[in-house]
Amino acid sequence: MSKLAILGCGTMGEAILGGLLGADVFTPADVSATVRRPEPAARLRERHGIATGHDNAAACAGADVVLVCVKPQFIVELLDDDAMRAATAGKLVISIAAGVRVATLGGYLPQAKIIRAMPNTPCLIGKGMTVIAPGPRADASDLAIATKIFAAVGRVIELEDKHMDAVTSLNGSGPAFAYVMLEALADGGVMMGLRRDVALEIAAQVFLGSASMVLDTKLHPAALKDQVTTPAGSTIAGLLTMEDGRIRSVLARTIQEAARVAASLGGPTKP
Repeated sequence: MSKLAILGCGTMGEAILGGLLGADVFTPADVSATVRRPEPAARLRERHGIATGHDNAAACAGADVVLVCVKPQFIVELLDDDAMRAATAGKLVISIAAGVRVATLGGYLPQAKIIRAMPNTPCLIGKGMTVIAPGPRADASDLAIATKIFAAVGRVIELEDKHMDAVTSLNGSGPAFAYVMLEALADGGVMMGLRRDVALEIAAQVFLGSASMVLDTKLHPAALKDQVTTPAGSTIAGLLTMEDGRIRSVLARTIQEAARVAASLGGPTKP
């Protein structure tokens, strides 16, 4: 894992890049990035000291690992190209394009070793979650490389590609849903007399602490909820109000609907 090319190095690509450089997984001399416009290219060079350009095939030719960070609608334009097929032959290609299946990626780059990944925006602060799904040509060493890359910006787990639409909705879109819930709790605090900044800080720390309790204790959320819920107390009163609003089914259906849309983002599978 000596040379890395990041294709389409936008917000998520730069977040991963920053984590990799910060963890000394790569040095700036080992990384090249491509972007469409000269202004972002100049900013990347200035902030990170990496080589930048717009020739994707050339960047791939000089790399051992390729990280594809373009949006799904640009995947065909980027990968369905003879020069790209030649430049990526035998190399590890990791794609974070939502909805684009392993089979589709392999159809464009049949000689590459494909891994599909779905990170989320908390990678920007090193608190991300990434799920990786290997293609048939990727072996244990390729998975180890992908895991090391995304571990630089948070947690990593491996699943089969068939689960990635659900992962896209729960993991990729999930932070947006969490922000809505956090904002709503803060609104309740404001309604009861708290200043907005105070309510937001408390609500954010509640989410952070509660999530950490689940991850650190390995207890089921229901068990942790019961620890807070005393007889005839304020917590059970609030919980019953939540149940009156069908919050469980609304949130579960939110993931279901987002997964349905995620399945359509990458278009049909390329044979």
